[in-house]
Amino acid sequence: MARQCDVCGKGVHTGFNVSHSNRHTKRKWLPNLHSVKALVKGAARRLKVCSVCLKSNRVTRAI
Repeated sequence: MARQCDVCGKGVHTGFNVSHSNRHTKRKWLPNLHSVKALVKGAARRLKVCSVCLKSNRVTRAI
């Protein structure tokens, strides 16, 4: 639950770095998360939200 969007569930993806000599080493792609104060059922809560959800107005920000 640590590196995951609270709205859409986008999380970490794993894969390999592949060098020119075709060696494989593990790596991670992390989501672009922001800690945001948002309205949830009328109350303000802190959420970790990805930038896609923020741009598309899926989250109502609290003041």
